[in-house]
Amino acid sequence: MKKQSLFVKDGINYAAPFAAISSLFFLWGVAHGLLDTLDKNFQDMLHLKKWQSSFIQFSLYGAYFGMAIPAGLFMKKYGYKKGVIFGLLLFAFGALLAAATAPAQSFVLFLLCLLIIGSGLTTLETAANPYTTKLGPPETAERRINFSQSFNGLAWVVGPLIALYVYGNQSHVEGEKMMSIVLPFALIGLAVLLVAFIFMRLKLPEITEEDELAAHGGGHGISAVPAAETDADINDPSNPRYVSKKPLWQNRHFKLGFIAQACYVAAQTGVFSYLINFVTDHDMHPRFDVKYGPYFLSIGFALFMIGRISGSAMMKYVKPTKLLALYALAVSVLLPIVSAKLGWTSLIALYGVFFFMSIMFPTIFALAIKGLGTKTKQGASFLVMAVAGGAVFPPIMGLVADTYGMAAGFLVPIPLFLFILYYAIKGYKVLA
Repeated sequence: MKKQSLFVKDGINYAAPFAAISSLFFLWGVAHGLLDTLDKNFQDMLHLKKWQSSFIQFSLYGAYFGMAIPAGLFMKKYGYKKGVIFGLLLFAFGALLAAATAPAQSFVLFLLCLLIIGSGLTTLETAANPYTTKLGPPETAERRINFSQSFNGLAWVVGPLIALYVYGNQSHVEGEKMMSIVLPFALIGLAVLLVAFIFMRLKLPEITEEDELAAHGGGHGISAVPAAETDADINDPSNPRYVSKKPLWQNRHFKLGFIAQACYVAAQTGVFSYLINFVTDHDMHPRFDVKYGPYFLSIGFALFMIGRISGSAMMKYVKPTKLLALYALAVSVLLPIVSAKLGWTSLIALYGVFFFMSIMFPTIFALAIKGLGTKTKQGASFLVMAVAGGAVFPPIMGLVADTYGMAAGFLVPIPLFLFILYYAIKGYKVLA
């Protein structure tokens, strides 16, 4: 059996640009890891209910709904590299603005800053996710995007540790409650601005629409189709180089992938947002002090990262769809255990959920854009737009938790993971 390369396509080694793009996954992972930690802090600091504090996620992920399509159109006109730079500048501006306006002590103003940060992250994800799938053979696209997303997982470990500085602010003086966000957001903004300037000077290969078509077997260039393949082979949807000639939304695997991605991000955001509430809730045993909350989230994100790295490695031997199905089933079984209030067993089950969620986003993404050819950028825009599921779901999960207890809230994501299970078993298949 011929060994499949991760980064070499048509004699060109894309390892260096892949490394540069992968660094972006780390940046937005830090942002998500930090912001997913702040719910409990704002609940205590500003006396908010769980569903009210979830507007942190609503603002951040809501930006994905409004910005994904414009970001895709921007990249269609100006290319991936300029899209990355534009996303970094938006990200930096939002973070610096949050630091500058913190003395105003306004939660609403902070949410507006998160909308700007979210718009930057949307643009980055719209560029980087499909870009990684193109920097090598289409046969190894799922492994490549999972590998890149591993850096995202590592950053999610770092984000909560940064939040420890925010949680360390015990002041209840009205004019000082939000001052603890100034330093971390200022440093993040300056770091992202520096990365933007570095990317301005980097030489990255631009993946054109013709390249995308050739990568999937279309076109008529010398590297488009291996000589041994016939027209019948290329027109077979099971061929990795197959290109659909149908309009984007007539591709069943893409439509279902869009729904699966929305379900996944909705469920993931709810689980991430409420872990600290889970371990500090008065109805739980064991119950921990809120100041240790970020540590518990960081442990969860560490397992999430390990899941992505190991999952990427396992995809060399196990079909991505089978692994996705197995992990979705595992999460669906573990969530009722989380909700059963079984003490340490429930907490360990929740950490298991973190591990098994790890490969879902990049794997669904890669499966959904498979065979789209020149429609890849447009498809990627909609898949990033599906991240807006993370804006809608946490308030619902928070409302259930406010009404019936935090443990009951962890039952709410189960139907979403069952749909992902269906997608992994049947919905992912590319049909002619």
